[in-house]
Amino acid sequence: MTDLGLGLTLIALLFVLVIMGLHIAVALMSVAFVGVWLVRDNIDLAFNLMYIAAYNGISNYIFATIPLFVLMGLLVSISNVGRDTFDVAASLLRRISGGLGIATVSANTVFAAVTGVSIASAAVFTKVAVPEMARLGYNKAFAAGTVAGSSVLGMMIPPSLLLIVYGILAEVSIGHMFLAGVLPGLLLAVNFVIMILLLARFAPNLVYNMAEKLKAAHGREAERVMGLGEICVKLVPILLLVALVLGGLYSGFFTPTEAGGVGAFGALVLALARRSLNASRAWQVLWETGSVAVGILILLIAASFYSRMLAMVGMPAEIAMFVQDAGFGPYGFLLIYVIIVLLLGMILDSTSILLIMTPIAVPIAQDFGFHLVHFGIITVIAVEIGLLTPPFGISIYTVKSTLNDPNVSVESIFVGVLPFVAIMLVTLIMVATFPLLTLALI
Repeated sequence: MTDLGLGLTLIALLFVLVIMGLHIAVALMSVAFVGVWLVRDNIDLAFNLMYIAAYNGISNYIFATIPLFVLMGLLVSISNVGRDTFDVAASLLRRISGGLGIATVSANTVFAAVTGVSIASAAVFTKVAVPEMARLGYNKAFAAGTVAGSSVLGMMIPPSLLLIVYGILAEVSIGHMFLAGVLPGLLLAVNFVIMILLLARFAPNLVYNMAEKLKAAHGREAERVMGLGEICVKLVPILLLVALVLGGLYSGFFTPTEAGGVGAFGALVLALARRSLNASRAWQVLWETGSVAVGILILLIAASFYSRMLAMVGMPAEIAMFVQDAGFGPYGFLLIYVIIVLLLGMILDSTSILLIMTPIAVPIAQDFGFHLVHFGIITVIAVEIGLLTPPFGISIYTVKSTLNDPNVSVESIFVGVLPFVAIMLVTLIMVATFPLLTLALI
């Protein structure tokens, strides 16, 4: 068997192992180890490369961004910032048709700028937004779909763990990835808002339970209007934290790692000021930070070893040659790549897709002349769509488990999120067609 044939066999084996339920890090390490051993017929070399990957894979200073941004996100999550942001947006937008849906998207946009994890956004706003939307006559399926759909902003608007992981795997600047994610993230949020406005205007039955909406309308006059002072108390702290972290990062005053440290300290001050951090919660936050960060770092070690094996087999070069000889061209390759990522999103989580596909696709994209930062934003958007597509749809299941309402089925949430998937596909096409949307701020 040729090296290329062996490489394809090993990739197929990797997919089989992951689908069977083997942890992605174990699957990557095992396949990489066997691949190096078979290609070089030297088990000692396989052990040595695994050791090098384990040592060099996470020894760089930049890897400290992962635990720091995770810590910041968790501290913000327990400070009720999500609830306050939603309350303000709801107060300002409630009179607009579809206003609470827009408030959910707006609050998720702000929340995304300090968390970087879609699942955290989905869990927070399921508790906050869905009950309020249902009380005011929105369809519960639409409300849950709005939370799940807008939660993907957490992985696009920086700081985002997926942008960090891609930057490490593709060996591009994480600061540049953060800058590149701003305009596409805001564009996605604006497109969500436009979609909600259009649905509320032209297809209100999809948005509202009309009978409940009429009942809710009678009690609307008695609702308390939030004053400017209360709005400032609720909103200013989170906006200051966003300005501190992202302003310092984009101005060049902070490196990404320093921004993570400053953000984590700012989130700690916020949590203490709101008296939401006691001893047990502090321990829980530290434990979850370690759990998430170590899990990601182990995955990156495994991915580094896997990348070395692919380079040794010559997979990226062989696939690039095949694509060029087949006459697909750059955008033909991009179309095939996005379709593969979308299909993988139906069965794998976001990080697993990045770990498997980035080492294969990045060298090919580079050969075709794609800017790797632009290619990374396209990749992250495509990967995020997988959070909303069956049968995996982890954001959908997060909303379902957090909501814990027997009257709202998983299937109904998938239906409710379909408009958001459509908007993400439109945004993906826009970003792929106009690279300036990702590269303008770099």
